[in-house]
Amino acid sequence: MSAPTGADVAAFLGQGDDTTLAALAGQHVTIITAMARAYTRGAGFNNDEPSEDIAAVITTATARLVTNPEQSEDLAIGSYRTKGGFQGWTLAELFVLNRYRKKAQ
Repeated sequence: MSAPTGADVAAFLGQGDDTTLAALAGQHVTIITAMARAYTRGAGFNNDEPSEDIAAVITTATARLVTNPEQSEDLAIGSYRTKGGFQGWTLAELFVLNRYRKKAQ
């Protein structure tokens, strides 16, 4: 699978025709890709292309970052409140990334 693009993230968010969002996501996808590569110490990447499951992690994490780039606002859904945006890897993303992670020795 090829590396996710800003257009992929915009499509994931259901806004594939929004070129402004795709451009913003394109900037953020490089950050999240670098973080995923660092977390796994390069495992799961072949010629700078992430494996399919790591690409999915990059897409979902980028979507969270793009929807709240300042990461400063609380989100409220009914009585449930949470911090918005990217606050680190989710548990599901960690399940994927930890399959590739190389521990320091």
